[in-house]
Amino acid sequence: MRGLLLRLSTLDADAATALKVIAFFDALVERHAGMDALVRATSGLAECGCGMRLDGRQWRFGPTGNALTIEQECSVSGRAEFRANETAGCLWLERPGGPAPMDDLVLERASLAARILLNNQRSRPVAGLADPALMEAVLSTHESLVDRCRALRALGLASDQPLRVAAVRVAAGRDPAVDAIALIARLDPTRSAHVAVVGGIAAVLFQQKGTTCSPAPDLRNALRGRSQEQGLHAGVHVGVGANADCTDAERSWEQALTALRFAPPANTCLTVSDPGAAVVDYDELGVLALLAEIPPDRLTGNPYIAALNAFGATESGALDLATLEAYCRTGSLRQAAQILYLHHSTVASRLARVEEAMNWHLDDPAERFRAQLALWARRLVHPSAAPPGDG
Repeated sequence: MRGLLLRLSTLDADAATALKVIAFFDALVERHAGMDALVRATSGLAECGCGMRLDGRQWRFGPTGNALTIEQECSVSGRAEFRANETAGCLWLERPGGPAPMDDLVLERASLAARILLNNQRSRPVAGLADPALMEAVLSTHESLVDRCRALRALGLASDQPLRVAAVRVAAGRDPAVDAIALIARLDPTRSAHVAVVGGIAAVLFQQKGTTCSPAPDLRNALRGRSQEQGLHAGVHVGVGANADCTDAERSWEQALTALRFAPPANTCLTVSDPGAAVVDYDELGVLALLAEIPPDRLTGNPYIAALNAFGATESGALDLATLEAYCRTGSLRQAAQILYLHHSTVASRLARVEEAMNWHLDDPAERFRAQLALWARRLVHPSAAPPGDG
């Protein structure tokens, strides 16, 4: 511990990140994580492979949360030994190119967490990585009230406190649970969160005693911070449902999925310039949420949306429409230029092409409103915004 304090005193700018790393592993200890959950969570936090060898057993997970076998190539960038209950263990990170600045701290806290968990001999699934069956019961519209209450108690949730549900969708090939946990690690540690993958999307239950505030602002900041440090914003989208009673969690889950459909497509100028735009709060949608109730085929057949899709398929159409989104969002050429890191004359020329193609006059507030409404509706029929299946 003395070495840890000395190290923290030299971090300065990285002190906040270091404290979040400490809080992350403290939460795993508090929730009595199993060794496999600890290794997997460490790999998600460190954004690289992680492995542990203990008493003849071994666990390895890749940076996207995928399990790795012993036979697969291993390039160790950092290692920590520990001992608990007369059993020696070893935990390591596998980062190509050598260790990152925080790797020593991650290894120290992960090995300390392993030692505490083993000494306590209390191993059960970590609340951060919840049992999917329990989560599905809480979020289901088909389960009885008794079964939902039983699942809530099993997850350690207070039945008299409201909760919110968030939905996290990631790019193909990534594990949504890993990305969700990496974001949660950057939040206030007093905010309880439970994660499980439901139908290919990570469902996150948030419950914090004494407050009903939405986690959306904190999630936006977490996504921005993670993007600045690791450049991993692409393909991560979050929808946040409204506050709900514990026994009515399925309503917040449905709202989170609806909000997720309004998230801008991955790798657009909007999400690249501001990763926080990929977090959509249902409460902030207001009356716009009613658009999601229109059948997708009716939206696709609308002349405005069809024209936008045709224009977006042209050589410069995608960039021009991203510029239109930024302009409608800010209402100013110069502010849109700042968001997109462009000169305001470039923004003006792109908007002129949109006006010519769509026969719009964006100086007219009514025309600009119709353009914004068409852009929102177009998001709902984008392939990445398709509603999840029954799973």
